[in-house]
Amino acid sequence: MPPTLASLVHHSALKLTVRAGEDRLDAPVRWAHASELADPVPYMEGGELLLITALKLDAEDREAMRRYVKRLAGAGVVGLGFAVGVHYDDIPEALVEAAREEGLPLLEVPRRTPFLAISKAVSAAIAADQYRAVTAGFAAQRELTRQTLTDGPEGLLAALASQVDGWAALYDASGAVVAAAPDWAGRRAARLTAEVTRLRERPTPASSVVAGPENEDRVELHSLGTGRRPHAALAVGTASAPGTAERYAVHSAVALLTLTTERSRSLYAAEQRIGAAVLRMLLAGEPDHARAVAGDVYGGLLDAPFRIIVAETGGGGGGRAQGDANGDALGALAEAAESAAARSGEPVLAVPEGERLVVLAADGGTVVSACCEHAAAREAARRSEDGDLVVGLSAPAGPITASAAYKQAEQALSVARRRGRVLVEHEQMAAGSVLPLLADDAVKAFADGLLRALRDHDATGRGDLVASLRAWLSRHGQWDAAAADLGVHRHTLRYRMRRVEEILGRSLDDPDVRMELWLALKATAGEAG
Repeated sequence: MPPTLASLVHHSALKLTVRAGEDRLDAPVRWAHASELADPVPYMEGGELLLITALKLDAEDREAMRRYVKRLAGAGVVGLGFAVGVHYDDIPEALVEAAREEGLPLLEVPRRTPFLAISKAVSAAIAADQYRAVTAGFAAQRELTRQTLTDGPEGLLAALASQVDGWAALYDASGAVVAAAPDWAGRRAARLTAEVTRLRERPTPASSVVAGPENEDRVELHSLGTGRRPHAALAVGTASAPGTAERYAVHSAVALLTLTTERSRSLYAAEQRIGAAVLRMLLAGEPDHARAVAGDVYGGLLDAPFRIIVAETGGGGGGRAQGDANGDALGALAEAAESAAARSGEPVLAVPEGERLVVLAADGGTVVSACCEHAAAREAARRSEDGDLVVGLSAPAGPITASAAYKQAEQALSVARRRGRVLVEHEQMAAGSVLPLLADDAVKAFADGLLRALRDHDATGRGDLVASLRAWLSRHGQWDAAAADLGVHRHTLRYRMRRVEEILGRSLDDPDVRMELWLALKATAGEAG
């Protein structure tokens, strides 16, 4: 530890005597500084032992000494050393009283002890303390490295918590707690997820100091990774600010975890290449080859029902900033899937394909649920604008039907984009109505072209062909029922339907024609006509 006033008093060669402030001798001394200025405060940084001979002070003036000592204490000076036998044979009582009133330690320096000796003693003690800290730091680094090599990140966290006499936790890219030491720290670390999320929004390397939950401790947060987006984060909780040795240990842990994280990312990139090959084989109808290439990488994922998720960003272009936003949206979904897989132990296959992400995950598992929850959160936040996430989810499938499942996910994604939704599941398409699909601009253009001649006819006031056609089709061609709905005679309705056939050049006896006309009427139901 650094030198204190007590250690200087006990230094046998200095012969210092305490005249005031006996209860504050445990204050650490950052430096020893001699100054004869009447007001040395502008040149103080705090933590100094100030050495004086009172050359320019009226040390017998009680009011002057009160003001002098009060300013020194306010500036953070930890002690005052007064050399006797130079200008005063003894420390004036006015100065002693002022020091006692302010609680400032006052040390009597004998004439045979030069100020230089005190400065050398302080300097030597500081150097020794720094050497001990560096030595302890290297020892901590060796221990952390050994624990990392033998027990991985969990061993490193345990060693770090012991080094700083506190706790440590590791977070993944989504902000979820991966490991913590001691065991009781996991719950405390989980309550800092919001702070970790804010840290992830800053480029690496980044760090911050926050108060622990309920102000239980002081917590340092450090991002881990070398890219633009951090891949993980480290939290270190201590009762107070760490010392030099503890600081070495924290920095060593950050470096080791960064190396571990980057190595993991390299392995992850290799796994992604394997995943891309496996996905291509599944979609090409080669499940046996896909299993052979996958080996044990994806566990039993290819042997059980799975779902395929296809995700894209809603809008393209927009320059580099838009591209970064698109990448962030897909990256956040990938992180949600991978974090859920890591926590549950489920295998997952996630393959980026340019501006698209394909995820293959077990049906009914936590990965699919995590992806749906992520999409739902974006939907609730009303973030489904151009450039944001659009997701399609297939029905359950197996290796043989993977290609069909991929098409289902693409169809669901297309519907999600047309409806302005973040997520659409294939089952929702089958269980719902086909009418929302008619909102597509191409469908509306077709419907408008098909019915335009009838609307032009009606605009002349020579009949109500569009309304008559709608009534007749809704009654499945039943003349009496449709005529009653319109309030006209059935012969009038027959005449109007012949005019429809003449104008369109199509026969209403053809079921395909009736179907197209009905869909066209539905697609333009909100328009005048």
